[in-house]
Amino acid sequence: MWPYLRLTGHNKTMRRDNWRDSQAWKDFGVELSTTSNEAAKLFDATLTQYVGWYDDDSLGGLEKTVEKMVNTDPNFVMGHVIKVGLDALGTGRSYYLDKDFQTEVQNLVGLGKSPNTLPHEQQHINAVKLWAQGEMTQACQIWESILVDNPLDMLALKFAHDSYFYQGHSPQMRDSIAAVFPHWKSSMPLYSYLYGMHSFGLEECNHYAEAEKVARKGLELNRNDCWSTHSMAHVLEMTGRSSEGIQFMSSTENDWNICAMLACHNYWHYGIYNIERGLYDEAVGLFDTQVGPRAVKSGAMLDMVDACSLLYRLSLEGVKVKDKWKEFNEICRDHAEDHILTFNDAHFLMACLGAGDKTASDKLITSLKEFAKGTGKGDNQRIAQEVGVPLCDALVAYDAGDFATAVSLVNPLRYKIINIGGSHAQRDLFNQFLIHAAVQSPQKDHNRLARVLLTERKALKTNSPLTDRLISRAMAVHVDG
Repeated sequence: MWPYLRLTGHNKTMRRDNWRDSQAWKDFGVELSTTSNEAAKLFDATLTQYVGWYDDDSLGGLEKTVEKMVNTDPNFVMGHVIKVGLDALGTGRSYYLDKDFQTEVQNLVGLGKSPNTLPHEQQHINAVKLWAQGEMTQACQIWESILVDNPLDMLALKFAHDSYFYQGHSPQMRDSIAAVFPHWKSSMPLYSYLYGMHSFGLEECNHYAEAEKVARKGLELNRNDCWSTHSMAHVLEMTGRSSEGIQFMSSTENDWNICAMLACHNYWHYGIYNIERGLYDEAVGLFDTQVGPRAVKSGAMLDMVDACSLLYRLSLEGVKVKDKWKEFNEICRDHAEDHILTFNDAHFLMACLGAGDKTASDKLITSLKEFAKGTGKGDNQRIAQEVGVPLCDALVAYDAGDFATAVSLVNPLRYKIINIGGSHAQRDLFNQFLIHAAVQSPQKDHNRLARVLLTERKALKTNSPLTDRLISRAMAVHVDG
């Protein structure tokens, strides 16, 4: 066992309580150009918290750890790579709107000009710069090239993994982890986290049985691996095991809710199990006590879209949530012109519409259309043009009661919505949206479409109370003639 790990408790909870200095990193096979052992250790601590989705209180949390790391060695290339990379992948800072962020990226590029910068560090710099500028696909190609040469580079692996998730690239997410797994040994720091990452890639490729097996192995090694918990939550959702999902999330809650950076999302999963079963009071309770407060406190984009998603799903089910939208709209409208991810744009628009903030929704739609026409750059410009604009127009139409227009806009996008990123479970909101719009449309062909969509849905997941409720609604609509 590496001296940087210890096993504690009956369930073998793995905690880091020592960190790798420069020589230890070199011995591991991932050399750092810094001459500061303290900076190297803080890099390890930063990476560990990022991979584990938690804040180490002994270090002041992830943000404070990053601050200490770059202050310890202001010229530490990989220190700035992970700092700027975390800001970029957090999707809350726009390179084109946030001048301070643009300066940080440019300063990172400047650090790379030092003769001491190692080749793989230069690759990392280029990848982060490209990602910040919207070129996610190119960034992933660079991280994958790093992994070809060094499959033990966890930062390249994790940045690529998260980026594939943002783009809905499920096979890449699965294969990236599978390719490096044989090179890792169980004694290596962070080894156990590979299981959750691999499991999620398998789950998103519909390999549910194998994904469950791998996630359970990850939790056996480290019960606090909230990404393994997260993957299990997806497996149970996609296989129609919502009652089991509620029991699983409840019985393990104290294991994963300490991972503050993912706890809100795992509570979101907990909430949608309850919506699935029609347990609306329980879902609202989880929103009021966990998802909502955590999203407001963090302001993180992942948490904000979870809050918006849960509220919108409740509203589709007929639950009155209008009074809950305001504080989320206040945060979302500040990002109305970011257009980093179309996935974010659609959820921010839900907040504007839910709060009845026409000024904010008009601003977002206008800005998105200008971005899609060519003022924007990068992968998301194309995605916004092909999917984002019509999807957001459909949300506006639905909000105005124009269900027929909503159907006509979204139905052609059914198999393109994956391009906005997120998981199958997250994007299912838009499947539900289309069905609700089709049921309520005055056009009989749309009503018939709703029945077809529900037949498909029932075949895919036979055990779904939510689908059964929608079928009952659709059948109540007269579609003959």
